[in-house]
Amino acid sequence: MQGLIQRVSRAEVTVEGHVVGKIDQGIVLLLGVEKADSEQQVDKLLHKVSNYRIFTDEQGKMNLSLKDIGGELLVVSQFTLAADTRKGMRPSFSSAATPQQARQLYDLFVDKAKAAGITVATGQFAADMQVSLVNDGPVTFNLAV
Repeated sequence: MQGLIQRVSRAEVTVEGHVVGKIDQGIVLLLGVEKADSEQQVDKLLHKVSNYRIFTDEQGKMNLSLKDIGGELLVVSQFTLAADTRKGMRPSFSSAATPQQARQLYDLFVDKAKAAGITVATGQFAADMQVSLVNDGPVTFNLAV
């Protein structure tokens, strides 16, 4: 499971011109699911996303997590994160989960994040989405579990 996180001051996802998910200060998570992933990876990634210290404290150091600041989370399915780009000039998606498995684990991640008390917005699974965000910093990390 791959999670690309970006610290944002605001973000939104639109599908066919309609806003389907919107947050203020928090994290945009681009979520890629691979064949070998299970609920265990969901739990590990959720722990990392919610506790990773990427927000600044009063001294300007990255010491605060999403939970610490009461930030919001925008989860966007990102099939292309599962690509193998090591060879050639075209990505291979042989390790990517099937759409059914990816949808199940994506939904599970969102449900568990909400159950943990995080304010969550989402994109629309498997849709052609436009993601607009203000990356604060910029701060971006690739979290693999």
